[in-house]
Amino acid sequence: MELIEVKLPDGKKKVRKGATLEEILGAGPGKEGPLVVAARVNTILRELTTRIEEEAEIVPVDLRVQAGVRIYSRSLILVLARATREIFPNSRLRIEHSLNKGLYGEIYLGRPFSEKDLRRIEERMREIIAADEKIEKLSMPVEKARRLFAKDGQDDKVRLLEYANTPEVQIYRCGWFHDYFYDYMVPSTGYLRLFELRFHLPGFILRYPTVENPLALPVFVDQRKLGEIFYEHALWGRTLNLSDVAALNRFIKEGKGPELIRVSEALHEKNIVYLADEITKERGRIRLVLVAGPSSSGKTTFVQRLSVQLQVNGVRPVSLSLDDYFFSRDATPRNPDGDPDFESLETIDLELFNEHLAMLILGEEIEIPRFNFLTGKREYRGEKLKISSDQPVIIEGIHGLNERLTEMVPKDRKFKIYVSALTQLNLDDHNRIPTTDNRLIRRIVRDSQFRSHGAAATLRLWSNVRRGEEQNIFPYQEEADAMFNSNLIYELAVLKPYIEPLLAEVKPDSPEYSEAERLLRFLSYFRPLSDEEVPRNSLLREFIGGSCFFLDSE
Repeated sequence: MELIEVKLPDGKKKVRKGATLEEILGAGPGKEGPLVVAARVNTILRELTTRIEEEAEIVPVDLRVQAGVRIYSRSLILVLARATREIFPNSRLRIEHSLNKGLYGEIYLGRPFSEKDLRRIEERMREIIAADEKIEKLSMPVEKARRLFAKDGQDDKVRLLEYANTPEVQIYRCGWFHDYFYDYMVPSTGYLRLFELRFHLPGFILRYPTVENPLALPVFVDQRKLGEIFYEHALWGRTLNLSDVAALNRFIKEGKGPELIRVSEALHEKNIVYLADEITKERGRIRLVLVAGPSSSGKTTFVQRLSVQLQVNGVRPVSLSLDDYFFSRDATPRNPDGDPDFESLETIDLELFNEHLAMLILGEEIEIPRFNFLTGKREYRGEKLKISSDQPVIIEGIHGLNERLTEMVPKDRKFKIYVSALTQLNLDDHNRIPTTDNRLIRRIVRDSQFRSHGAAATLRLWSNVRRGEEQNIFPYQEEADAMFNSNLIYELAVLKPYIEPLLAEVKPDSPEYSEAERLLRFLSYFRPLSDEEVPRNSLLREFIGGSCFFLDSE
């Protein structure tokens, strides 16, 4: 038996040449601690079934990182799809979007779906998982895979694989059932013991561990308002007969891309007008308009467009920047790693900020501070501000929905808006496009366009950005009075020519390479769409340039 040496986090080890990562790491169902579901081999993400033929550095990937959670949830979808077909042979399963720390989906039976139906499917899933059946990866020519899925009635896969840009495609088999996923899986069903199916009319929520708690299911918190926004946009997509990438590609192929851009932008404008009208109706009562949302949601452009529509209604809003109320940099709180935590609420001088808000609302004049990012200190330059009794103050920032930010202003004097790019377009019935991926792609393009950052640098920082969102934004999103979906159903087709060259620059020896490759894999199914028809006031212009609101995007 030939041995090779591998480097593991706890030291070097001699292993059999050709051993799988599962064998080398001693991974498998029922092990203590966070579940290992994959590994990085010389920085590149690999499935546990990968055989190691030469010396390598191996780092296990478990549910404490997002890549591990994605593999776990994706594998659960495979088992769910098989179980659903076995209980209801003529059914159709569609995974729609994230919700309530899980995935919302619907099952179409030709009649209303019930909780009793869901319990039968869950029972079958647990049987498959208890049997620890293999999940095998198969490689086959694209046309053979399309014939396989056509025979099985999975028309969504047939349409998607029409746009595959490789001669062969990887599909997965669990028992008799075949499915396509563009990313990785666990080796067998026994890994997937921790999950829950929760009935959520008219569908269900598939729940599983998260990065924040990899050893248990998260506490269920009903996100009713967020669910309503997803539902409204799903209906809109179905009205256009546009709910997956193959349908979008068909629109573009038929020359209907410019029309789709105009319709999508009109929907944005309609929703912004509605919010401006709601604020205007209460112009004497509402004194603060607070806009918050995660990174790369288009908040800055949204605020500009909302301000325009308020002015159309005869309302003259003013803006205050939270950045100008930062404490001096030497007083910035530290995170557990000892680094400055610039996203903490405690970076803001809340006492001064609230004092200024109260003075403005009472009709008094304030002197606005300005934060000097070069010196790291707050300065006063003699700038004064006084507003009339019907002028609202617009504040944009990640903490806008946190009541502590504006605790001196009564709730009934505030209007809070949550802005996020809530993706309603999926690759197919079982391959969703996470909202976070949509925002990450926007951010990579923007950072390249305006900050001279490469894709690797943005990818490297993304986990810290996500950690800050989980702490400072997502817990408060249901506090919003209104939600605005900044996603544009056409946008990934426009972003594709921008993002692909940037991701291709990430080198194989970079820790960010596997993530860049993952994004490239799912983007490969999109046909590109020219940005010529994207209007200059579009939220998308905040990321690709050419916005009428920002000089730096010219």
